Amino acid sequence: MGTFAAMLRSVNVGGRNRLAMTDLRTVVSSLGFADVTTYLQSGNVVFTGPGSAPAAARAIEARLAADLGLAVPVVARSASQLRGILDANPLFSRQVDPKTVHVTFLADRPAGPSVTELERLAGQFGEDRFEVVGTHVYLHCPGGYGETKLNNAYLERRLGVTATTRNWRTVRALAELCRLQA
Repeated sequence: MGTFAAMLRSVNVGGRNRLAMTDLRTVVSSLGFADVTTYLQSGNVVFTGPGSAPAAARAIEARLAADLGLAVPVVARSASQLRGILDANPLFSRQVDPKTVHVTFLADRPAGPSVTELERLAGQFGEDRFEVVGTHVYLHCPGGYGETKLNNAYLERRLGVTATTRNWRTVRALAELCRLQA
């Protein structure tokens, strides 16, 4: 039995992929998960249950498609993985403002050559900085995430994997919700 956080990509953004959080809780509960809690209106859900984070993500993704007709990618992490993300943030060694930090969660580990190519382009993003660490991209966007070229679509295209991005406050909140349910 584990505690997990699942993050849906592009839910309730720009009027598309509308999903009430009550419907998301119902979908996750219908899969046999317990202690289901959503955070904000952007497709963040914390729950407990058996299995692995990738298996939970696949199950939620399939059920959203079958029950609600939503083709929405889902990325999930266990409570311990979220704690590791908080502890391993390489950007904080640079004394950055946490309000300017985001994490892009990758569904799979990107191929080495795609990471190398992205790192080669690092100087082309103005003040924005990034660090690829395993299945996460830590982002520092001092001008705001809405202004960066290092957005979710760009990282997905460059790294060749499904991704979803959350601000640092949300990552911390999801980790805390997982801790409370463990």
